[in-house]
Amino acid sequence: MSIVYRRWVFVALGLLLGGGQAQADAIRVTIDQLVFSPDIITAKVGDTIEWINKDPIDHTATVKGDWEVMIPAGQTVIQPLEKAEAVDFYCRFHPNMMGRIIVEEK
Repeated sequence: MSIVYRRWVFVALGLLLGGGQAQADAIRVTIDQLVFSPDIITAKVGDTIEWINKDPIDHTATVKGDWEVMIPAGQTVIQPLEKAEAVDFYCRFHPNMMGRIIVEEK
């Protein structure tokens, strides 16, 4: 058996047996015309949210008493998801803008 063939076999076995690490995902949430889209987000710990504000005004993604992300007009803000939780969020400046994030363990 050649060295190249043996390496390929080990790589293939490692992938089949789960030896590869899971990739973190980036979930894009667009804010446009005072709406979060999507407004229900499902993710895993280690993923990130890209808050993309297409409006000409600032917004926030706020979980009362827990965290807040400031999202300036026309900009994108990256938020890592560090713990498993299910929370409702809203824009502090525009409380009618609401959504839900469900973060699950890997």
